[in-house]
Amino acid sequence: MFFSMASILIPVVGSFISLLIPLPFLFYSSKLGLQQGMIIGLISLFIVSMTSTLIGYPHIIIQCIEFGLLGLIISEAFRRKYSFGITILGGILTTICTASVILIAMAAYTGNGPIDLILDYFQNDLNQAIHLYENSGMEQEQITELQQFSQMFVDLFKKIFPSFIIVWTGIVVWINVIISRPLFARKGIRYPNFGSLDRWQAPEFLVWGLIVSGFALFLPVSGIKWAAANALIVMGVIYFFGGLSIVLFLFNKYHIPSWARVGIYILLSIQVVFWLVLALAGLFDQWIDLRKIHYQENETN
Repeated sequence: MFFSMASILIPVVGSFISLLIPLPFLFYSSKLGLQQGMIIGLISLFIVSMTSTLIGYPHIIIQCIEFGLLGLIISEAFRRKYSFGITILGGILTTICTASVILIAMAAYTGNGPIDLILDYFQNDLNQAIHLYENSGMEQEQITELQQFSQMFVDLFKKIFPSFIIVWTGIVVWINVIISRPLFARKGIRYPNFGSLDRWQAPEFLVWGLIVSGFALFLPVSGIKWAAANALIVMGVIYFFGGLSIVLFLFNKYHIPSWARVGIYILLSIQVVFWLVLALAGLFDQWIDLRKIHYQENETN
């Protein structure tokens, strides 16, 4: 319940805390079984529904349904011992399918288009955040700048919202899968053996999607260019995580201490140029084999 309410009660930081909504569902369904996890999830959903309705934020219910179901799906993927990639992909597809069903139902009920509902929801979230800052005593000049930045962000979101939703969902799944590992270890709950995540690579066939999307950007058809741009963003993020896996490999290889790792991760997160470097590293690792993974496999065979 705390994770659900954080997104509306705590400006900015609350949005990141709300990414952990699936974690309690994942924890209890893994500890007690899927059936008991669903029962606890329904009870939690009822409490959140009552609370969010009373305080005037009923949309929190939808977020809780989507992320709660995601936690149950990840738990089931853990139980079935799916690979890391399949677990992440399954979580993304489940969340997007659930959101699509809810969105279509809401569109039919309100008479608005599904895309309009997404844009309105996003705009309302930004307006609520700005309103919270106004109530906190922020100077009017800063509020004006924040409103201008908000409008620029909305205009950008209209162009890339499909890739934004996919990437955002992927990050939510990834965070909960990663964070659950030390939590499960502490509570004595079985965590799947995903192998060495520092050796993870993007699928080889993804290169062809990157090439096709890159050429499609130069076609004089706006719809194709829009689809290609969104596809490139998604693939770029996948290669970014490939680059992040390379960084983790180097950390482990040279036994970098935890405090240094945290500092480097913070630096990587705030410098956009490093995002591009990591994405390129993940891409060219397909051919250069920076970690000598394929070389070691050939030697073993």
